Amino acid sequence: MTQEITEGLRKKIRFYELVLDNIRNGVMITEPSGRIIFFSKTYGNFLGIDPRKAIGKHCREVVENTRMETVARTGFPEINHPHRIKGRDMVVQRIPIQEDGRTIAVYGQVMFEDVRDVQALAKKLSVLESKLEFYEKELTSLRSAKYTIKNIIGKTGEMAELKKMALKAAKTNAPVLVLGESGTGKELFAHAIHYASERRAFPFIRLNCAAIPRDLLESELFGYEPGAFSGAGSKSKPGKFELAQQGTIFLDEIGDLPLEMQPKLLRVIEEKETERLGGNRIIQSNFRLITATHAPLEKLVTQGRFRKDLYYRLNVIPIAIPPLRDRKEDIPLLAEHLVRMLNRDLGANVTRLAPEVQERFLQYDWPGNVRELINVLERIIYSIDGEIIQLHHLPIFLQNIRRQPGSGPTSLKRLKEEAEKEALSLAIQKADYNKNRAARELGIHRTALYKKMKKYEIPLLPVH
Repeated sequence: MTQEITEGLRKKIRFYELVLDNIRNGVMITEPSGRIIFFSKTYGNFLGIDPRKAIGKHCREVVENTRMETVARTGFPEINHPHRIKGRDMVVQRIPIQEDGRTIAVYGQVMFEDVRDVQALAKKLSVLESKLEFYEKELTSLRSAKYTIKNIIGKTGEMAELKKMALKAAKTNAPVLVLGESGTGKELFAHAIHYASERRAFPFIRLNCAAIPRDLLESELFGYEPGAFSGAGSKSKPGKFELAQQGTIFLDEIGDLPLEMQPKLLRVIEEKETERLGGNRIIQSNFRLITATHAPLEKLVTQGRFRKDLYYRLNVIPIAIPPLRDRKEDIPLLAEHLVRMLNRDLGANVTRLAPEVQERFLQYDWPGNVRELINVLERIIYSIDGEIIQLHHLPIFLQNIRRQPGSGPTSLKRLKEEAEKEALSLAIQKADYNKNRAARELGIHRTALYKKMKKYEIPLLPVH
């Protein structure tokens, strides 16, 4: 039995010796008197002595300028102290090992064999701190509002009134519901409201409710803990409401929010509390909510697809943006602004639109609103050679718009349909009925081309 105990102790001692021997820059352990009881191989290699011969000697005989006895006497550790050995400035630590309030040994370790290593490490840390600061600024920039009220272009009375309403809304924390067709600039208003508010220094977090799969939307909004659901991973993730702390959260296409998610959103709005999926901790949230939709929420409420109580909580400050066809006076001003913006982004130098181009822009209904106008101008500026946008630079469907005598606002829809049908027919004929080529020429998807051909009863193949 005694032999087994002795063998166990021997193995344990050997294990600890191996650990200490493999500490990189050297270890020495002494009794309080200074007598060496352990001297690592790495320390022996550095000093050029046999570590076994150091055992039993006084530490001053082996290591110059040592302070192991001092630490034993005072009981105070010396962490990261300078120590000059063999003409080299090193960094060491000396730690008193205590039992029942008295020092029974002193542990000494070389942390850096050269002070210059510390300086190099400090330099690396400084670089890392600078990078971290830069990344934090970049992250703040990415999460901040990109647009202000000045980016909302429009001189009509209705647009001026909407901008006043947006600035007024920015002074409160009440929910804002931005309404309007796709491409009218709903997100632009959300950015501007956040930027004009006292929350501008904090995050502006965006989420498109229509772009996230239904089964992932809850985890995106509220976050999750490890293993909360299949595929959650081993790390926790904060939700959008957490990320929007003290800032603004913008939920676009709120009309597409699944019905089962709506009571959870209502609770967050009313209680200002969230809870991660798989978690059991309530997280207090301080945010400003802005939502947007192109869908008629009142109709969705009637159909039972949107909760009435949630609708009332969202529709505190409604801002309804008119479509571009209802504010055509803004088109020249808007086009001029977009040309300047696209010149900057694309490195172009387009100076203006020819008068006949402006006329065509005013004749067109712009079903895609401002987004469609941006698309048309971007395509032109990307491929144009001169400095002035001429009529022949326009897409075919805009080149072939014809204003008929006596036409007025009531015939605009009919004019658009006729021009669109004509443009489709010309593009298809020009492409020799190659649908891919015709779609590219028109700047639309092939699926959209087929739908329009069916709508206008344009044959898929040439009629002989």
